This record gives sequence, C-alpha cells and structure tokens, in this order.
Amino acid sequence: MKLRYLLIPFIMTLLPGLAAAGSYFRIMEGLSMYSAVLGKEVKYSVILPNEYFSSEKSFPVVYLFHGLGDNESSWLEYGHLSQYIDEERRTEQIVPAIYIMPQGFRSYYINDYLGKFRYEDMFIKEFIPYIDSAYRTIPDGRYRAIIGYSMGGFGALVLPLKYPDVFSISVPLSISVRTDSQYLTEAPQKEWDQQWGRLFGAEGKPGKERITEFYKQNSPFYLLSKEKISRLKIYIDNGDDEQTLAKSNEELHMLMMDRGIRHEFRVRNGGHEFLYWREALPNALRFISDAFENKPYRGDQKLSPPVWLNEPAINKEQLIRIRNCIIVLPPEYSETTRLYPVLYFVGQFDTIQMKKISAFFHEQIINPGIPPCILVFSDGSQVDFLSETVTEMEKNFRIRPGKRFRAIIGFGSGSSVVIQTMQVPESFTAFILSDARFAAADESRTQIQGRKQDLAFAWYYFDAPSAGCNYRFYGNLHIHFREKEIYHEYRVREGTGGFEWFFEGLPEYIQYATTKIHK
Repeated sequence: MKLRYLLIPFIMTLLPGLAAAGSYFRIMEGLSMYSAVLGKEVKYSVILPNEYFSSEKSFPVVYLFHGLGDNESSWLEYGHLSQYIDEERRTEQIVPAIYIMPQGFRSYYINDYLGKFRYEDMFIKEFIPYIDSAYRTIPDGRYRAIIGYSMGGFGALVLPLKYPDVFSISVPLSISVRTDSQYLTEAPQKEWDQQWGRLFGAEGKPGKERITEFYKQNSPFYLLSKEKISRLKIYIDNGDDEQTLAKSNEELHMLMMDRGIRHEFRVRNGGHEFLYWREALPNALRFISDAFENKPYRGDQKLSPPVWLNEPAINKEQLIRIRNCIIVLPPEYSETTRLYPVLYFVGQFDTIQMKKISAFFHEQIINPGIPPCILVFSDGSQVDFLSETVTEMEKNFRIRPGKRFRAIIGFGSGSSVVIQTMQVPESFTAFILSDARFAAADESRTQIQGRKQDLAFAWYYFDAPSAGCNYRFYGNLHIHFREKEIYHEYRVREGTGGFEWFFEGLPEYIQYATTKIHK
C-alpha cells in the first residue's frame, strides 16, 4: 500500500493531467512548474477540453493573465471561466482549446529593469515550452492566444507585440497602462515607485526622468508606434466607468486607428471589476475561436434587434409638418388635455426611417416604464435650434415646459446641433450622440466650451461605432468628461455606423432619455 501512495505523486509529476491512478480531472488548480529563471515554483491552473481524454488530438492554447493582487485561480473563482467555456462549447460556438492560467505575481508579465525578476524570460523560454511538453498543444504561434484583465491586460497586449511569432491573438481587457503624460505626473511618488518604478526604472524620479529606455521598450504606445502589426489579431474591451484607464485605453485605440492597425475596440457599461470581465468572455472566446480557424471575426453577440410594424399604425392626425420639422403626436393626444415630454431627433432621417422610429417608440409605450412623448424630427438646419424649434414647438403643442421634460438625440450630421445645445445651460435634461459625423466646416463647432457647473446639470449618452470615422472626437469627448468628472454613459459598439446601426441602439436611447426625464 505504501508503494502505491509513493507512486502517485511521481506519476502526477510525469502527467499533470493525472490526478490519481486511472482517473483524470479536466479542471485543475494548484499545479506548478519549477522555474530556474526565477528560482521558484510558478503555479498555474488549467482547463482541458472534454475531448482531451477521448482522443489523441492536439489543441490550441489560450493563456489567461490575472490582475495585480490576484492569482492563478482568479479566472476560475471570480471569472467563472469554466462555465463560460462549457456554455460556448455546448452551443458549438467555439473550438475546443486548452486554457492555462499562470501565476503572474506582481510582474506585469515582463522582466523588471534590474533583471531581478525576469518573468517575461521565464514565460517565453520556460513556461510555454513546459506547457507544450506536458499537454497536447499545437506548438505554433497561430494557435496561441492571451486574454488578460488589468495588469493581465497589459501583458496580454505587450507580449504578443514583442513576440508575434509566439502569439497571434491578443484580448486585453481594461488594460492597466498609462500614457506618457499620465506616467510623468502620477503621484504620490511612493505609490508610483511601487507600481511602475520597480518595473521600468527611475524610482524616486519625477517628470521626464521617468521615461527610461526600458520603459519605451515595454510601453504599448511605443511598441504600436514603431512595430509593423500585421498578423496579430487584437480585441480590446474597456468599461466606460474606468477612471485613469479611460484616457489610456482610448488613446491606444486612437493611435491604432491613426496607424491603420486593424483591431476590435469596445466600450460597455461598467468599471474595473469581474462583472465587467465576465461579460466580455463570450465575445472574447468567439473572437479567439474564429482566429484559431483563420476565419474573419463573426461579430459580437447582439440583443434581438428592435421590431416595428410594416405598416405603422400612425394616423394622419398624429403627423404634422412645421417648416423643416415633422412632429409625431402620441395616439391619445386628441383625447386628452394633458401635457407631454418631448424627444427631439436631429439628423437626416427619411420618411421611412421616421416611421420606423415612431412605430417602435409607440410600441414601447405599452411598457409602463416608457411615458408617452411627443416626437420631433428635425434636419438640424436651423440657425438657432432652441429659439427656432424648441420655442415654436412649445407654443403650438401641449408640451410640459422646462428643460426637465426635453431630451435631444443627435444622429450623424445632426450631432453638431446637440454639441451646440449642450453648451447652453438649462436647455435639455438629456443629450444623446449617436454616430456623430461632422463636415470639415463644422469641426470648430464640436469643441465643448461649457463650464463644468453648467454641464453637470444634465445627462449624457455617447454612442460610437467601433470603426467609425469620428473616433477621435468620441475618444476625446469621453476623456474630457471623465477628467472633468461629469457623469456620462459611453459606448463603443461594433460597426461603421449608419441608420441600421443607430436603430439597433434605439432601445437604449429611449430608455435612457425617458428615465432621465423622470429622474
């Protein structure tokens, strides 16, 4: 009996997937590899595909990096990783793969500048070869991906940029990174030293002295500026409630767009937490799976698109034209004496599109959470939108007075009107920008000049297409509002914009506008 128990640890060392004689586990944590580079054990967790024990097939590998203060079990415990993988496999949305979660310590997954803790060398030269020898992997960079959050997001971007032959897929979430301007001014010095100085050098140094050559060799901003990025497939996801990372992640996106580096970029509702990172997993796993199969990305999971009636039940009495505006009244308007809130839609909408929006909105009124409203469609050609349109509407229709009962939604070229009215205090309670587009002559009108105390008394929702032409406007707007600490919602959704893209976002716009009207 003693011999049997002595043999089990020996067998487990030879075969990491073997837990006891004759039995295998698919999900394991507490495994380890001794690193000669680090002079210590490096722990890791693993999820094997169901097919692993029933075939001799080899599989792609996904490495998952954790954040600062977490460990090799965090993706399992807090990320619910195995549940997400199993669900995507059950519905045959992803190919089978091996998932490896290494212990990252506090390394940011790179070597430190003094060479005292060479995590990057360990990972590239020891850990990956070890995994390739211990498990039936496909030992080819085309079949290796990295996902990481926060500190792990840094590693998930930097390592594939530095080793494009080792990795072909990068999915960084909420990347813990700084722009140069943030890096130069971050304080207090002691905290900067603990997070950055120990890694990149210049401990105890302020300002420009912090920009060391070692820092440049590991900053994604410098790597993306000089490296030719061709084969690498990148999917970045960052929450709109992030603070410091709002600017740095947006700046990375803008740099990549400027350089023509193909990538997916998303901003959703949320912050620096596992709830956000878990919700990123379905699209991240599908993105990786498509890349493993050398297929174009199929696109994000979407909610069911809004439905509308082919023949909208809008009576002629509900449709009124005044100058360049179309007014759509609630179905009950002629039967009541009550006053109504109003939603202004500003943009180049054709008749069918206005009917689509109106029909969908009237269907939503059945929901007690959506109040009946007057809808006003304008092409935005008025010189002074507030005096020429809003004042006239309130003279001619039963509209509740005051900015509290007004919301404005700008689409495409109509967004310049929204930008102008944002800078007029007490004009609207909610401002929504969707697929903002500006002619060159209008660019000067897109600058936000309003004071914080004026802008703070309204609600804002900015919705940008991921491959839209005005990525800089949106990115800088988000950064500006975040730095001024003005509450707003910000989204970057998949697509290039246009009316159908706008219509997909319409349920959110209506919910947001009407909720804020009743706030």
